[in-house]
Amino acid sequence: MIQVILLVVGAIMATIGTVMIYDARILTKRFFSFGDQNDASLGLKILGFLIAIGGALLVFFQLGN
Repeated sequence: MIQVILLVVGAIMATIGTVMIYDARILTKRFFSFGDQNDASLGLKILGFLIAIGGALLVFFQLGN
């Protein structure tokens, strides 16, 4: 049962990370009000990449068991 939960959590994390990568500029305009949006969107893309990699690794290792 715990494996199924971790598999679903990993898939959700990978999806959220992917959405953060592709919609970083839109999310930056919506949630942050400071002027330098290029640095903020770069930060969101890096964070999304790390979240997506973490979720994908979680799914990978759960399917391996």
